[in-house]
Amino acid sequence: MSKTGKISDEKIEELQNADPGSDPAGDLTTGVEADSYGNPVEPPLTSASVPQEEYERVKTERDQLVDRLARLQAEFDNARKRETRERAEFRDYATGNAVEQFLPVLDNFQLALSASGSAEQLRGGVELIIKQMEEALRSLNVSPVEAVGQQFDPRVHEALGTVETDEVPDQQIVDEIRRGYRIRERLLRPAMVRVAHNPKQKEA
Repeated sequence: MSKTGKISDEKIEELQNADPGSDPAGDLTTGVEADSYGNPVEPPLTSASVPQEEYERVKTERDQLVDRLARLQAEFDNARKRETRERAEFRDYATGNAVEQFLPVLDNFQLALSASGSAEQLRGGVELIIKQMEEALRSLNVSPVEAVGQQFDPRVHEALGTVETDEVPDQQIVDEIRRGYRIRERLLRPAMVRVAHNPKQKEA
């Protein structure tokens, strides 16, 4: 450039003939990747781009985490299988205890069928078997639902009909068709009953 600040003809010609992709100031980005905006992009870390000691440490930690994950998954699978097996064993144990209570009852029924005696003797034997069965049910915390003489309760009673009478209060149970049972506080089945219908009490 001349002292007057003008560019010489030789310099203009040099710029016109220059490679459009070249950098007049020199190639300062040789070997460096750039994004679409021209910003340099750092290369990914590899064993060649980080110290060998640091690379081995990260690789060891990764292997340890993968191994720990595999161990945890195996422990979870074993715990699930053990829980399923224990649940089945507990169910069989509870069923066995319940059945064991009724085996003597079954024995007595079989003896009653093979015994020879009068109808009165057979009835007495059946009554003893019923008492034995009721005792077995009590040992399992099973109790009958109170019915006759109680007020009808749809939560534990099922009405199969009514009996018109003025001798008992309206809606009082006068007959039990099938006994209901509960285990502790849970209803197993409702009692089937007939309920009093007292017209006089209704009119009053």
